[in-house]
Amino acid sequence: MTKIEKLSARLDQAVGDAITESNTALGELTVEVVRDRLVDVCTLLRDDPVLKFEQLVDVCGVDYSLYRCDEGGKPWVGSSSSQQHLGEQVDSSNSRHQGPRFAVMYHLLSVSQNHRLRLRVMLDDEFPAVPSVVSIWKSADWYERETFDLFGIVFEGHPDLRRILTDYGFIGHPFRKDFPISGHVEMRYDPDKGRVVYQPVTIEPRVLVPRIIRDSAVAEEQVDSD
Repeated sequence: MTKIEKLSARLDQAVGDAITESNTALGELTVEVVRDRLVDVCTLLRDDPVLKFEQLVDVCGVDYSLYRCDEGGKPWVGSSSSQQHLGEQVDSSNSRHQGPRFAVMYHLLSVSQNHRLRLRVMLDDEFPAVPSVVSIWKSADWYERETFDLFGIVFEGHPDLRRILTDYGFIGHPFRKDFPISGHVEMRYDPDKGRVVYQPVTIEPRVLVPRIIRDSAVAEEQVDSD
């Protein structure tokens, strides 16, 4: 039995009733847990003598609303080596993420046991909220504030939940898929008022990052020809 298999078996034994999904990919174990059991699960992960996840490395949000879709909302389908944009010929519901729109990821590290774990908690679309784990790992403080700021996910019980990267009067959450790349407002110095003022953004929305999807066989032929 591999190290990840042992870790998975121990998790199933300790908190199996709170786990809704578990999978291993690229040598990493990801476990999805029930939202209402998050605090209990995290406390056990920290205190269990076999698991000993003493350190919370990161907390981040995920917005699955346009998962596997291009900038226009059309689905991308195909194998991992060759993907083709089929536009309106494909039912987008088959390519989009099935389930809640938002999720929170917790990346844990056991220094003493030398293993890692990723927890995922799926959240409601209308009001995404999850219990805070600051009482378990102090490092969650700023991570949760950052996720709240960028995704609008509320961490219930956080001691000081407020924005940390954007301005105090900022409207919206920049990492949500429906937030425009150029934003909603811009600021400039107004010489008449003698201060910085906000105004509606004047630049037109545009896609800044090109998407290039190549067939692996064609790419290999091009390399060989060079």
